[in-house]
Amino acid sequence: MIKVAIAGASGYAGGELVRLLSNHPDVVITHLFVSAQSVDANKAICELYGNLRRKCALSLEPLDEQVAQGLSKDECDVIFLATDHKVSHDLAPLFIDNGIVVIDLSGAFRLSDKDTFAKYYGFEYGQRQAQLLQERVYGLVDWVDAKKIEEASLISMPGCYPTASELAIKPLTANGLLDESMVVVINAVSGVSGAGRKAKLNNSFCEVSLNAYGIFNHRHMPEIAEYAQTKVIFNPHLGNSKRGILATITAKLVSGVSDEQLKNAYENAYGQMDSADCDKLNSLVRFKSGTVKLQDVQHEPFCDISYTRDGDYIVITSAIDNLLKGAASQAIEAMNIHFKLPRCRCLL
Repeated sequence: MIKVAIAGASGYAGGELVRLLSNHPDVVITHLFVSAQSVDANKAICELYGNLRRKCALSLEPLDEQVAQGLSKDECDVIFLATDHKVSHDLAPLFIDNGIVVIDLSGAFRLSDKDTFAKYYGFEYGQRQAQLLQERVYGLVDWVDAKKIEEASLISMPGCYPTASELAIKPLTANGLLDESMVVVINAVSGVSGAGRKAKLNNSFCEVSLNAYGIFNHRHMPEIAEYAQTKVIFNPHLGNSKRGILATITAKLVSGVSDEQLKNAYENAYGQMDSADCDKLNSLVRFKSGTVKLQDVQHEPFCDISYTRDGDYIVITSAIDNLLKGAASQAIEAMNIHFKLPRCRCLL
């Protein structure tokens, strides 16, 4: 059995990790951690999330550097960090040096350029962290070489907006179908759970009105540009729903791209979901001919993608659950790949 720990288990993504991994036939959860200052410390996880009753009765242990240094490989093979960026930055090396694989859901190790990281995240890498940055694997599982994930000690998972955006754009850039003379424009709407579980007035459900934010300075913009491999303008919006992301992406194709080339680019990238057995699936991206709907992916591990073209212009829509494909379920896909298990095990 794979021994798993989860740091940040009280948060929304952490709670989803606990729910999914509790049903995984090859996993035993050994530790659930929260920050040492958390008001949830020492509570049972099922006190916070009633849907975990009869699934997981573990208590939330306070985590600090001393506890991290003392966690051994005998009690943990892999730890998921559903934590703040700075917390992941500080603690990841401690776990890795103890021989524990780290799957990081924060943004601490996503950007390859250290100066860009400092600009968007507000702090600089330590010496050991800078070394780990060169070794980490970016965990966009539908596009990264599985062998790299199998061999990685640090897997940095994409953000929620980047997951929806990159999965939609990469079939175009990978096949040379995108006209680079036009910047790709991404308008994306997220539910309020994307802001995390801590109470804040501006993302309190009753206060939310559909609004744009972070124009030209959102930290996901350089991430999308780096891994989609094209210049982008990213306009995030906060919507009055609990969960889910809908991205609408406008781009220009190179002249002469046929409908068949477009269709083949997406179908070859993601295939067809031709089995109801999750152990037999190689991707949870569904390429659809009609429009995509947020309700079709909420509480599901899928990414739904469709497009409409008008001559050389194309509008792509992409929908995910920000807590699942945008966080917990994609992280479990990475874990399954690392341990050479069926990629989609326990996710459906």
